[in-house]
Amino acid sequence: MTSQALPADTEAASERARRLIRADILRGTLAPGQKLRLEGLRDTYGVAIGTLRESLSRLIAERLVVAEGQRGFEVSRFSAQELRELARLRLLLEGHALEHALRAGDMEWEGRVAAAHHKLSQMEKRLGAGEAGAIDAWRRFDSEFHCALISACGSRTLMATHATIFDRYLRYQNLALGFRGPIAVEEHAALRDSAIRRDAARAREILAAHILGGIDHALASGAV
Repeated sequence: MTSQALPADTEAASERARRLIRADILRGTLAPGQKLRLEGLRDTYGVAIGTLRESLSRLIAERLVVAEGQRGFEVSRFSAQELRELARLRLLLEGHALEHALRAGDMEWEGRVAAAHHKLSQMEKRLGAGEAGAIDAWRRFDSEFHCALISACGSRTLMATHATIFDRYLRYQNLALGFRGPIAVEEHAALRDSAIRRDAARAREILAAHILGGIDHALASGAV
């Protein structure tokens, strides 16, 4: 059954369940490779099994869930190959959007970038001081900073496509990439400064080092 064929109330329930399951996959509450038992999901998310099937089918299209034929569903597993692919896609999209944002960004954009970096830097200081509880806020502010950098790119389609890839990348960040310490702090500050100076070449160079460095760190640690 397609989503277009669903009654309005069922469609709303399916979308709500999709968003909740998706969020739990991205934050790791539903772990890579975890079996998704429909009866258990029904109790957790409070929707009928038929509605759950529709929700999970949508998540298959986002490559966050895989179908196991007659055996049901499971959360997509991690792989080094997918992480590298996501990194390359993120770098391609974010780098392209960043160049456009640097050309078009105004004072309001500069303010968004500066404010987002300030919040991120405060969390980085807390993490550097050993405050492990700051990690969730750091992840959120890291995402906000990178989104602020490209927010003046002028293309909703580009922003939406980047957001889709970034979310899949975010799952790896939440569960495997982690905080790389002083080097990440330096890269974020340099990325902010080069963006404000409108130095597109330097900004893309730093962005590449930042993203690819995180991948190398994750692969070397054995987290993926």
